[in-house]
Amino acid sequence: MHINFFTEQVPDATTLLKFRHLLEKEKIGEKLFEDVKDQLDHAGLIMLGGTVVDATLISAPSPTKNEDGKRDPEMPSNQSGFLA
Repeated sequence: MHINFFTEQVPDATTLLKFRHLLEKEKIGEKLFEDVKDQLDHAGLIMLGGTVVDATLISAPSPTKNEDGKRDPEMPSNQSGFLA
């Protein structure tokens, strides 16, 4: 069922408020929410667990430079150096 607002009158505020109170009284909103949640869960679209990761970029000194700000010969400058 749908309402075509081009051919039908838009419900007034009182009608919408009565409808809202009916939804609340009969707990229809909760039932609809549970039904949608069940359908999403059945389709495998609900994540039940996970991890939140902060991906904030921060400024940091280069780990390849020593206290004098010069390149430290003992620190590798690319990833392949870390694998050695």
